[in-house]
Amino acid sequence: MAGILGRKQQAKLAEAMSKRSHFSKDEVDKLLDMYTALTAGNSRLDRNKFRDVLHNTFDMTDDILMDRVFRAFDKDMDSVLSQEEWVLGLSVFLRGTLEERVAYCFNVYDMNNDGYISREEMFVILFFFIFFFF
Repeated sequence: MAGILGRKQQAKLAEAMSKRSHFSKDEVDKLLDMYTALTAGNSRLDRNKFRDVLHNTFDMTDDILMDRVFRAFDKDMDSVLSQEEWVLGLSVFLRGTLEERVAYCFNVYDMNNDGYISREEMFVILFFFIFFFF
């Protein structure tokens, strides 16, 4: 299922990305296979497919939160996820260090990207936690 990339190219990419992530080479290879399946061979994962993954895999239902998680993954802000953004985003999301996770959460909840979490943004955070956990 290597799709656009040949198996050798995917193996090289998996090797390189395993060095930059918290995943082994085999795990990166499986994530690349998953990416190819999700994109049906296209080179990019769009917001809607990503939201489906969040909903079906992690039971996320809040539209604002899913959009913010997408933005945290989408480092180049082109509204689609590359293979690298997919793997590196999942690396932090699933296995990041405490420091990486804190930075990730801050990016998710700093909704206007001004470097601060305002009172209004804090309200959204608290509303989400109350709604989600109670």
